[in-house]
Amino acid sequence: MNHDTNPCFLLADIGRLMRQRFQQQLDHSELTYAQARALINISRYPGLRQVELAELMEIQPITLARLIDQLQQQQLVERRADPADRRAYRLHTTAAAQSPLQQILQIGAVIYEQMMEDLDAPQREELASSLARIRSNLSGGQTAASATAEPQPT
Repeated sequence: MNHDTNPCFLLADIGRLMRQRFQQQLDHSELTYAQARALINISRYPGLRQVELAELMEIQPITLARLIDQLQQQQLVERRADPADRRAYRLHTTAAAQSPLQQILQIGAVIYEQMMEDLDAPQREELASSLARIRSNLSGGQTAASATAEPQPT
C-alpha cells in the first residue's frame, strides 16, 4: 500500500485540505481559523472551562487564552466566573456571536458539499458509517456518542 491509497495518509491529507479550504473561505472574515474553531466549540459546549476547551482543541492553555482574549475583544465570547472555583472561568458565546457562528456553519456546509460532490447518497452513508466505526475502534470501542460525548464541566 502506497501513500496515495493508505487510509491514514488519505485522512491526514483530507483534514489538511479541509482546513485550507476553510481558511480560504474565512479570508473575508474578521475571524482566523483558530478563532473559528474555538468559537464553534464554545457554542457546542457552553460553560466549558478554558482548560477543558484547550484539551478538547489539543492546544496549549496559554495559546487558547490568547484566542479567548481576541474573541472577547470582538465581543463574541464572555468569561464567567465559575461558582465552584474562584480561579476558573466558564466560557459562553454572546448574542453577537450568532452571525459569525452562522458564517462558520455555512462555510462548513459548502466544504462538505464540495468534498462529497461525486458521491451519491448510499456512498455518503457508507462513508459516514465507516468513519464512525474507525473512530470507535480508535477510541477503545466506545460508541460514537460516547466518543464525542460532551466534556463534563468540573
